[in-house]
Order: sequence, then structure tokens, then C-alpha cells
Amino acid sequence: MHAMFADVNVDVFISNYTIIDPEIYQLWVEGYTFVEAVTLLKQKGGIFADVPPELIASDVQDHYRTYAMLEKFLHSPPKLSEQPTFQICPQDRSLLIESYYSLDDTVARELFGKKLNARSRKDLDEVADKTGVRLKSCRRQFDNVKRIYKAVEETQGNLACNIRQQFILPEELAQKYAAVVFIACLRFETTKRKLQYLNFKDFYECAQALMTFWTYTYQHSGADYLDTEMDKEFLLDLREIRYLLDKEKEIKHLVSLRLKPTLLERAYQEVENNFRSYYRAIIMIACSLHRTRELRLLFVEMTERLIEPWKQNGWTRDQVQMFMQCMTQCVLDLEVPRDNQDIRCLWDRYMQVINVCLFRMYHP
Repeated sequence: MHAMFADVNVDVFISNYTIIDPEIYQLWVEGYTFVEAVTLLKQKGGIFADVPPELIASDVQDHYRTYAMLEKFLHSPPKLSEQPTFQICPQDRSLLIESYYSLDDTVARELFGKKLNARSRKDLDEVADKTGVRLKSCRRQFDNVKRIYKAVEETQGNLACNIRQQFILPEELAQKYAAVVFIACLRFETTKRKLQYLNFKDFYECAQALMTFWTYTYQHSGADYLDTEMDKEFLLDLREIRYLLDKEKEIKHLVSLRLKPTLLERAYQEVENNFRSYYRAIIMIACSLHRTRELRLLFVEMTERLIEPWKQNGWTRDQVQMFMQCMTQCVLDLEVPRDNQDIRCLWDRYMQVINVCLFRMYHP
């Protein structure tokens, strides 16, 4: 706009560019009310120290109103760049989406095993009390998980990639949602009291290993394969591992030779005395995974059959890792008849997951 007043040229630029204040937006995302946000900003001081409370309140209220109007676009992030109402720079769009879809590990842990329905949403006050995260933020995170789950549960291809593309999330955050969706899709048991000591990162690492090694994407690539679908043929074939029960003495001998120089006498003797129990537990878990119920109870089975006995016998985390790696390798080194060569491949693929899970789940 160009105007002339008394021979003075004045250039005026009018823009409806939307200003995003990261600090105020973060308070909105975390579920603070408008009044609480004003109080926190005033207490913080800094640039707000000398600003009258009514001006802070006016500014926060204006921002909160804007974010509330933006929220419907955040439910489908690609629409944020398509809508004409708010002009937002790419950097601010990324900030809006990433913060809105932020996922607290403590809240995500509580969402494992919950049905994503209206009843579970009503019970989120318990999650808020347990985690110390505000109820409004818990609801936002619950709704985001539910939205992403519905969008990708039956979409072909890589789960994290689908989430990243559909919701424009950074890689790390997409991987977190992928783990939550995977556990929900397969309905793994995660809520029993004996599993409560496990945190989100434990289940995250287990989910990543399961998606990598036990789903159809292990041997197949392309859009036709989902990493939310277990490789049923592989799980059925795992019954062949029962053959290794007859090789118990040979495996025990090989394990003992390898472990004796590295373990203290007491630890070594404990392995010697209880080797059969641990060895058979690992094999019998494998042989039952083709049944849906047994697969869902995988974390419970590992806890009851291996982790709890190890804890009772004073095993360290290093000892668990050493024993599992040693036994894995000893079976691979075993001389297997020609017609049973595929057992090595089955064992290796099976143990890739079991080793990760047991190491992550073992909290001495």
C-alpha cells in the first residue's frame, strides 16, 4: 500500500502471517489452562518481568484461541499446509505438528494394553494421576495414538514410514508411534502386575526387534507386506526347534566350556545346576508361538520362566547377556544333520528377538 501525505512517502505492508510462540504453544500442548499459562509466564520473568499481567493475559488468550482453531488441521497434518486461513512458515508448521504429536514415555507405557475406545478415554484421569501428566495432555496423546492406529493399522508397507508420511512426523517420533501401534495390533499382554516394572523403552526395543525379525517384512520387501502381521509360516516352523531338546547334553557341554573361563565360580555353578530349566524354557516358548494366545503372552512367559528365576539366583545383566549369546552361538555351532539345516536359520531368527527382549526386560 502506497500513500502520500504532505509530500511524505509511507510504505505500509499488511500481512496475516500467523505468529507461533513456542513457549506459549508448549504450555497449550501440555494442557495448561489459559489462567495457569499466564501465571507461569509471569513467574518465569525474563521478557515478561515488566509486562503488566493484563497484557500477558491478552497475548496468551490470543495465542490459545489461534491454537484451538488450528487443532482441527493438526488432526490431519498435511492439511496444515493446504489450508488458506493461516499463513504459517514451514519451520513453524513442523514445530506445531511435532509438539502436538509429542508422546510422553510414561503416558505411552500406560496406554499399552488399553483398548482405544471411549471407556479407556474416560479412565485417563488414572493415567494422569500415575504419571503426573495433565489430564488434557493425556487425552491429546490418547487421541493421537487412536488416530494414528486407525490410519495405519491395515496400510501396507513399513509401519513407521506410513506414520511418517501420513502425519509428517520426524523419524524418531514415528518409530515411537509404530511401537505403540504394533503392540496394540498384536494385542501383546503388557498390563499384568509382574510386567509393571517394564518401562516404555523396554517395550519399544522389544517391539522393534519383533517387527524386524518375526513379521513378513523379514524375508519380503515392498508395499504388499505389513510389519504389523506376524510371519505365520515362521512361527509354525519354529516347532521344529523341538529337535534341539535331544541335543541338551551337547549344548550344555559347549556352553560350559565357553562360560567357565569368564564367570565367577558361584555364577558358573548356578548355570550348571539350572541349565536344563533355562534351555528347555527357551525352546518350549518357541514351540508354542504359533498359537495366538501364547504369542500374546510372550512377555509373561519370558518373565515367569527365565527372568524371575534369574533374579532369584542373583544374576547380573551382563551375566544374562553372556549366557544368552553363548547359548545362541553354541546351537549355531552344533553339527546338525543335513536334513535339519534349516533349524540353524530358525534358531538364529528366533534368538535375534529373544536376546533383545530378555536383555531389555532384565532389571536386576
